[in-house]
Amino acid sequence: MMEITCYRDAIYAQETRTLPADVYNLALTLLHRAQPHTLFVPIRPMQYLAILDDEEWIFLDSARKCWVDIAWQNFQPQQRTSLADAVTYQAVFYQAGSAQLMNRLQHELPLALKALASKAHPAQVGKVIKLHPAP
Repeated sequence: MMEITCYRDAIYAQETRTLPADVYNLALTLLHRAQPHTLFVPIRPMQYLAILDDEEWIFLDSARKCWVDIAWQNFQPQQRTSLADAVTYQAVFYQAGSAQLMNRLQHELPLALKALASKAHPAQVGKVIKLHPAP
């Protein structure tokens, strides 16, 4: 079991954002396959690690190790009327330059999630059971 202690500076800024549905849905699918519901997603081109759980997604720069640069919190999937709708969330920035990272993170995270999904294998093989009507 991997354990990481993360620290946060004071909040520098925050803003409401939206995440495309396909990214949110894929992340949730991968997250709920992970046990115990914490997903570590390396974002190699940026040298970042995304840590996703049910409440927030945090982003750690390899240079700052365990200090959170950005957190995505308060996801509002219940506000959407379709699984194809974007999901609103709160982006919290802990560094002055963090806001500039957002565009790149929103581009690189989906790629990292897709790469992770392509490597993921189901833990168990499914079996179809034919159900027959009762006599």
